[in-house]
Amino acid sequence: MDERGRLRLDAVARFLQDVAIEDVSETGWGTPDHLWFVRRIRIEVREPFLSDRAVELVTWCSSLAAIAAGRRWSVTGDAGGRVEVDSVWVHLGPDQRPARIEGFDVYAAATGGRPASTRLELPLPGDGAVRRPWPLRASDVDLHGHVNNAVYWQAVEDALRGGPVDPPGPLVAELEYRDPVDLADRLELVTAADGDALTIGFGVDGDVRAVARVATLHPPRPR
Repeated sequence: MDERGRLRLDAVARFLQDVAIEDVSETGWGTPDHLWFVRRIRIEVREPFLSDRAVELVTWCSSLAAIAAGRRWSVTGDAGGRVEVDSVWVHLGPDQRPARIEGFDVYAAATGGRPASTRLELPLPGDGAVRRPWPLRASDVDLHGHVNNAVYWQAVEDALRGGPVDPPGPLVAELEYRDPVDLADRLELVTAADGDALTIGFGVDGDVRAVARVATLHPPRPR
């Protein structure tokens, strides 16, 4: 939690990651035979977790493609907090190369035939973006030597301070991963505000490895 008692986005990401790992381990779709790398994730904080002290997570497979699958989570708190999450993960074999998904019956039925797409949609930060270094630590990398997913959200949390989005309010946060970031990389955050939204690029030597966008979540307009 942050200093206001809000459950941070990086903490939410760790909850999601731990539950996903437990799930695939139970069904036989986890390591060492199957590796999953997140391609895209969308977190909708519909009711911020401010006074909640316990959370419940429900997860299921939401879509499927030849080498990718979607996963959804619903996260609810004991004091009214609510987060809805959708994501797409690329499936790799033990050799860490993309591998076809076959015999996925334990998950496929839940998709309802919905296809998973690995297409990237978030725009890069535009003109006038602010650049600053983001030093990496040895504790930021995972077993594969890449920066852990939750670390990106730590950087997003830092970029939100003083920006156009009010973190204790409802928000939508999206993150797309293009290429991995390694411990030896000289990472910089490239941020640009656009109205009530903030775009954050994760740059290494001029190459954008990931893009995040956070915006205020407005209630749906009445029809």
